[in-house]
Amino acid sequence: MLRIAVQSKGRLYEDTMHLLAEADIKISSSRRTLLVQSSNFPIEVLYLRDDDIPQSVASGVADIGVVGENEFVEREEEADIIEHLGFSKCRLSLAIPKEVNYPGIEWFEGKKIATSYPNILRRFMENKGIHIEIHVITGSVEISPGIGLADGIFDIVSSGSTLVSNNLREVEILMQSEALLIGNKQLSEEKRATLQELLFRIGAVRQAEDKKYVRMNVPRARLNEIIEVLPGLKSPTIIPLADEEWCCVHTVLDQRRFWEIIGRLKELGAQGILVTPIEKMIL
Repeated sequence: MLRIAVQSKGRLYEDTMHLLAEADIKISSSRRTLLVQSSNFPIEVLYLRDDDIPQSVASGVADIGVVGENEFVEREEEADIIEHLGFSKCRLSLAIPKEVNYPGIEWFEGKKIATSYPNILRRFMENKGIHIEIHVITGSVEISPGIGLADGIFDIVSSGSTLVSNNLREVEILMQSEALLIGNKQLSEEKRATLQELLFRIGAVRQAEDKKYVRMNVPRARLNEIIEVLPGLKSPTIIPLADEEWCCVHTVLDQRRFWEIIGRLKELGAQGILVTPIEKMIL
């Protein structure tokens, strides 16, 4: 049985449970118990605070865990990074009151900075040769300058709306962060086999993200031109129709270029374009 540590609440919890559900791993939605076993896969979920996950994985309390890169780097625990998961993205940034003139990083010399990430901040400032006073806060870091507790803050930023509502502005980005899948360094062969099956399922789900399956009828006379437009995985599927002057083309398109490509296909005579979402994709 593979044990995975998952944040007990918040966006990272929601994104992780959605990923497991998409991988067809059934987990009870109840979090009244600390440990919940899947009903159809040899895995159990251990619900923890996000800052406890790195140590739990490093010590072997959990075999693997999903944690924000920011927490993993801050805690400095000995665990393997298995995969970057691509969700729950944010950044760690320095912010100061918006009315303050900011000439550059040297502004922070001698200043008091409030943060929940003292290790990351300390290493950065030491590398820059800047001396600061770090005030460690676990909670609403952004209110610190407003109540006179600190000159600036170092904290997670997603949309930036929290900074704006507290009269702050972002002046330096120190690191980008996303969800990581981390693992204990001493996994048994049996648990590694289960992990590989889990990674296979996760890979199939992630390959399908932002992809559309497209079917269309195209004039055979313009088939080569249409194929040139399509960025298929290998090559599109071509199916003959009863009308020999037409054929049906099946392909996969990336959402980011979808409308650009569809517009070009219509110009080349494509008709009856049918678009469906892709749930899984196995390459």
